[in-house]
Amino acid sequence: MGLLIAAALLGIIFPGSTGPADPDPAINPGDVAWMLTASALVLIMTPGLGFFYGGMIHPRHILSTILQSFAAMGVVSVLWVVVGFSLAFGDSVGGIIGNPATYFMFHGVNGHTHPDLSPTIPFALFAMFQLKFAIITPALITGSFAGRVRFRAYMLFICLFILFIYAPLAHMTWHPDGILRKWGILDFAGGTVVHMSAGFAALAGAKFLGKRKDYGSPIQPANISFVLLGAGLLWFGWFGFNAGSALAANATAALALMNTNTASAAAMLAYIFFDAQMGRKPSSIGASVGLVVGLVAITPAAGYVNVGASIFIGVLAAIVSNMVIHLFTDKVGLDDTLAVFPAHGVGGVMGMILTGIFAKDTGLIYGQTTTFTHHLIALTGISAFTLGGAFAIYWLTNKIVGLRVSDISEKIGLDLSQHDESYAFKYEEPKTAKDVKKELGLTQ
Repeated sequence: MGLLIAAALLGIIFPGSTGPADPDPAINPGDVAWMLTASALVLIMTPGLGFFYGGMIHPRHILSTILQSFAAMGVVSVLWVVVGFSLAFGDSVGGIIGNPATYFMFHGVNGHTHPDLSPTIPFALFAMFQLKFAIITPALITGSFAGRVRFRAYMLFICLFILFIYAPLAHMTWHPDGILRKWGILDFAGGTVVHMSAGFAALAGAKFLGKRKDYGSPIQPANISFVLLGAGLLWFGWFGFNAGSALAANATAALALMNTNTASAAAMLAYIFFDAQMGRKPSSIGASVGLVVGLVAITPAAGYVNVGASIFIGVLAAIVSNMVIHLFTDKVGLDDTLAVFPAHGVGGVMGMILTGIFAKDTGLIYGQTTTFTHHLIALTGISAFTLGGAFAIYWLTNKIVGLRVSDISEKIGLDLSQHDESYAFKYEEPKTAKDVKKELGLTQ
């Protein structure tokens, strides 16, 4: 509430965006129409992610898990207007982060084009499109600590993550003066900025929070139909995620859309065929995870590779992620509840490496080594920055509000303990926290 009041007061004192007094002749109506559509497509991915994660978790945590995705839409939207966009795309400070004063409270973010960032669309539309990427990134992390984090701690974590990890990575990678962009790093739509940052933050979160109390026992999925629904919404929205990153209705957008669909389809098939090869039955969850891994892996390469490379990227990423998921489950014992690091961290790394191999004209298969070697070096630095930064944010959040719920709260479920709601299934009446405590013998 304090953040909203402060933002409102700042908006009065420092008025933000306004429409242009005169039409901007540089605006391309076709590009504007496509980018409005792409922005909406990317936003639908976050509720889709909520259903994807919520369907896989135990029924006593389903509402909390879905709400965490919805909460990201609220928190990040306000934070982005106040200072997040400025940190990501403001005037460069050493190529690492933007000046927070450049677009504070969206000052100067209006209906005119921007010569470097949005040459054919309103700058306000560019800012809103980039917002959707910022929203889904911390939401991706929630799968790693599902069922054991306090809601208020999660809200604080989102703010700190956007300010100190996401914004610097976005600036370094996508701002014209960012050090990674100047160094020739190719990340078409977020292999490093979104998926590696979320994946390695998820790895840090799983390690910092420790295992669930019932870790080792099979998760009873709340609703596998929700998983399929969520995966479908993610696939649908990803066309805006990748094809929209062309920032225009052009051939590059069409190429990105084609590669996105092909890589996802190839990855889904590879994942379930690999499961069958290993003696496991093909499953709805396996197909859903596989297609998402394909989407993740093609993201940095979508506008830079041909369709044949997209098939290879999807297949290889799906097999590697499948192996890492079962390695974590069977050998490592790290409780990344919904396999965020194997899907997004590993998928993002695979995508960036393979972009360095297959990128047209600059990739390794074209006899060029610079992009590939630079990607390998950058991946090392980004992994260390995100993993270390996330650990620091978890530590700070834990000091301020306490991250993990109590044992009793975890046992009765986050839906009841954090939100006083319950997921009614099999026509049962919703229960209160007191009812569940009594059933479990936890009342004194």
